[in-house]
Amino acid sequence: MGKFNSYKIDLKNLPQGVYTYEYQLGNTFFMDIDGDEVQKGKVHVVLTLKRTSVAFEMDFELNGTVMVPCDRCLDDMELPVETKNRLVVKFGKEYAEESDEIVVIPEEEGAINLAWFLYEFVALAIPMKHVHAPGKCNKNMSSKLKKHTASSSDEEDDDVVDTDSSLDEGQVDATDPRWDALKGLLED
Repeated sequence: MGKFNSYKIDLKNLPQGVYTYEYQLGNTFFMDIDGDEVQKGKVHVVLTLKRTSVAFEMDFELNGTVMVPCDRCLDDMELPVETKNRLVVKFGKEYAEESDEIVVIPEEEGAINLAWFLYEFVALAIPMKHVHAPGKCNKNMSSKLKKHTASSSDEEDDDVVDTDSSLDEGQVDATDPRWDALKGLLED
């Protein structure tokens, strides 16, 4: 992890107190870390580290933007990232992750590299679904996608009644016959 030496903090020789570190995660960082979710971005990180007698409390504040592929057209799109995360580091005999927020590092090593943690904080701040705003997707890809998506035929449309439209008084609300079989299961 020679590329990420600037994200390494020597905890063993750090006196008790509060410290502030700042990092700029740019395109080089995201390409070097080689994660699946993010390949480009610009994220500013402020780390407040508090050393107590038993642990190191790290509070991270991340703000910036990342480029991710749109789920529909696969073109890059910019997403804002704004998150706060916490990490507690303790010394122990060997490396272990006790929980999402608590990490144990070997005391004789005495240092932690935060690069992967920073990447995970960014990746977890990205919404599960990322699509362009309506009308902003790649037009060529959208037209190809429409060609290959399943659409109902005219015959099926006749069987389905729009339940959102207002019904005239006395008109019976028709249901999709495919659901009738499932309704029978609920009654049994």
